[in-house]
Amino acid sequence: MMPVDLITKDLIQILTDMTQDWDLEFSGGIGADTRLVADLGFESIDVVMLIGEIHRHYNQRNLPFERLLLRDGGYVDDIRVSALAEFLHTQLPHED
Repeated sequence: MMPVDLITKDLIQILTDMTQDWDLEFSGGIGADTRLVADLGFESIDVVMLIGEIHRHYNQRNLPFERLLLRDGGYVDDIRVSALAEFLHTQLPHED
């Protein structure tokens, strides 16, 4: 299994690359506690783009993101980088 801290580092790099040209009012840099919507100003299209980048980065096409993004019949309001990393930790294939 890929370690959560390595996944978190990958996610921080992906998010940093995605948001480098954005005019963010967020200070302190992206970390495990960073929220996609509240801190980075993500909208639904940004989440779709992030999922695409994650698929490309890990060369995986069938990760069940709906398990992370849907709760009680509706979309979650926000998600932290750490929650996304934990989800990927459980979903990425095991390396033997």
